[in-house]
Amino acid sequence: MIVPPGLTPFFEELYKSSFQSRGGKLVCTYFDENFLNLVPAEQVEGLYGCLDYYQEVDDPFSRDLLARYNKLFPGSALFTAGSACSGLYRGMKLWEAAVHEAGTVDQDEVIAALDHAKIEQGPGGLVPGQHHVRMNMYIAQATGGRFKVVKALGAIDPEERIKGGL
Repeated sequence: MIVPPGLTPFFEELYKSSFQSRGGKLVCTYFDENFLNLVPAEQVEGLYGCLDYYQEVDDPFSRDLLARYNKLFPGSALFTAGSACSGLYRGMKLWEAAVHEAGTVDQDEVIAALDHAKIEQGPGGLVPGQHHVRMNMYIAQATGGRFKVVKALGAIDPEERIKGGL
């Protein structure tokens, strides 16, 4: 496991060693469009990632959300998954739905409402009783400095279970 500050020089050294040209494959699950802009495209050409959102995802809600974000926040800070934009959006909308249902911001009542809160638009929904999000997941590959979705995995249920009291 290599954390982001070390990932950029690691990919540079892999590139210099001809890792990819000798058949090596790059895979980084949290690599998104924002990080893709921090490295020369040739150093991560062919890299695979798996996230709940890429800018190429073409469902109508995602296209509209991206257009609204780009209008509100023009510039180099992109709406992406690995940088937590999609998760933050989803989390805030689920919290909003739970507050509306509970009719209060009382923590215990909102937590109880989160057990079955749903959002009608956007990726995912809450798995009842788990406080985890069921998300659409995608495998994408870096090609020419952009991510191209190569496979839509569909909605994935979280398999996490609370054990030992935590």
